[in-house]
Amino acid sequence: MSLAVQAADICVAPGGTDTNPGTKEKPMATVAMALRKARELRRLKDPAIAKGIHIIIENGVYAFDEPLFVRPEDSGTPESPTVIEAAPGAKPVFSGGLSIKGWRKATEKIPGLPAVAQGKVWVADAPVEAGRLLDFRQLWVNDQKAIRARDRNADSMNRILSWNHETEQCWIPKPKTAGWEKAAGLEMVIHQWWAIAILRIKSVTVKGDSALLSFCQPENRIQSEHPWPAPWISQKTGNSAFFLTNDIGFLDEPGEWYLDVKKQQIIYWPRNNENMSTAQVVAPYLQTIARVEGTIDNPVSHVYFKGIDFKYSTWLRPSQAGHVPLQAGMFLLDAYKLKIPGTPDKKGLENQGWIGRQPGGVELLFVNNTGFERCNFSHMAATGLDYIKGTQYDTIVGCTFRDIAGTAIQAGIFSDPGFETHLPYAPADARELCRKLTISNCFITNCANEDWGCVGISAGYVQNINIDHNELSDLPYSGICVGWGWTKTINAMKDNRIHANLVHHYAKQMYDVGGLYTLSAMPGSVISENVVHTILKAPYAHDPNHFFYIYLDEGSSYIQLKDNWTEQEKYMKNSNGPGNTWENNGPNVADSIKNKAGLEEAYKAIKN
Repeated sequence: MSLAVQAADICVAPGGTDTNPGTKEKPMATVAMALRKARELRRLKDPAIAKGIHIIIENGVYAFDEPLFVRPEDSGTPESPTVIEAAPGAKPVFSGGLSIKGWRKATEKIPGLPAVAQGKVWVADAPVEAGRLLDFRQLWVNDQKAIRARDRNADSMNRILSWNHETEQCWIPKPKTAGWEKAAGLEMVIHQWWAIAILRIKSVTVKGDSALLSFCQPENRIQSEHPWPAPWISQKTGNSAFFLTNDIGFLDEPGEWYLDVKKQQIIYWPRNNENMSTAQVVAPYLQTIARVEGTIDNPVSHVYFKGIDFKYSTWLRPSQAGHVPLQAGMFLLDAYKLKIPGTPDKKGLENQGWIGRQPGGVELLFVNNTGFERCNFSHMAATGLDYIKGTQYDTIVGCTFRDIAGTAIQAGIFSDPGFETHLPYAPADARELCRKLTISNCFITNCANEDWGCVGISAGYVQNINIDHNELSDLPYSGICVGWGWTKTINAMKDNRIHANLVHHYAKQMYDVGGLYTLSAMPGSVISENVVHTILKAPYAHDPNHFFYIYLDEGSSYIQLKDNWTEQEKYMKNSNGPGNTWENNGPNVADSIKNKAGLEEAYKAIKN
């Protein structure tokens, strides 16, 4: 007699208890403990897991106290994968946020608050953990991001008057807000070519209708020493635009909020449709919600997430050390101009830079055969999903990314902090690389909405990556970017495919932009049958004509571009290397090709 071998199911529900067996009738309460139970089943080689382990998550919000940590001992096999998935019809949320409750309308006069806001704001106690105030830079009300109080509203920005690289100071027009120059925690967000910078203001000297700003270290030195991208000074197109943020005196319209550190209160002016007595208000708490990490010799394998919503993550480096990116959100740890140009790889290189990487709401390192299917990523303060290094045979299929402050999907090594970022990267052990990753049928919108220099999909030193049939829109800068290093030298990158994607309504804030963008040599790579349209009018672009549909930047080499539909043949080929071929690109590409780009039929509903 033969018995049908079934997969082991472990059920998790908000009303469960972790001492329960994990059946549908008696579910467990937390994902972490269900994962531990699965780990024990594997350790003991329980025969019930022959066809896999399914951790089934019922409807509800699962607020994590620490990141869900998936480790090598949680690995499955091809025959017996570990799957963390939504129950049928459920939409469970894995949250890195804290609920803010106890809102009351402020009837007393609040010092520093503009007259227009007095009597209209609500206040709540800010979260305190172990006697320490929780710091955060985002707040969401009923799933809509509130605006951290700023001196210029909507898309309006001012322009700097000058930047002194020797004294590391900046002159700006004096804001009209009373007392702003004495505000603690004041920040400047400045627009610079293809990136922004976030600078903590150390001191202000007012002189007439102007103000001189000095900044905190380490960002002060890096901002004034690094040459690319530097503050823009131009009589023709206008100096770099900026706004100031994080002062109670800037809270002058509905939807804005301010964290009063001294009083440990959150102050918020509700929008017209918001009832703060019933509103769901969330502040981000965790930097990473889930982390899947093995080692180079013992990777995590055959673990999958299906139908999970990942929501609310924080990132505090800008509050603690400023944020001066080089490109695509990669922030500079050190950077300066060389007095005598030249490096072993590049005789004319005149600058040096070492970078750090924004954290991801979900991160994976040293994994293989992992995946995310029909998951949703939203309300994150840095990167959404990041396959960092040491990954292969992984898939991201049918997922959505909305309201991400940085890049939606990121993959591969860019440069580690100890590796100068212009050097070609080619590790002796290829297992360090991100290889054979598929990103398919994902919908990406309203991402990079705080760090405007970030992008929809960003890949560094990757091999055999396949990016196909995704739709990307509502982006401040570029759409899909592959490559790093600014070098024609053969490196780790090769055999990458960017196929049948739809990129539209991009370049909202920044130019020097491409819907599709590459850097450095990548033999065997193909960019084909993509559709790129509707470049937006960036209001403060350093050069109003410097926008492109396809952009092959420094060192791009050995790339085939074929049958890509664009509104115009407006392409950039900047310091390209050899071996690039262009065939049948532009507005005359056949409709039969054009109409197939973007989400395939089975995935079109994810937009809703």
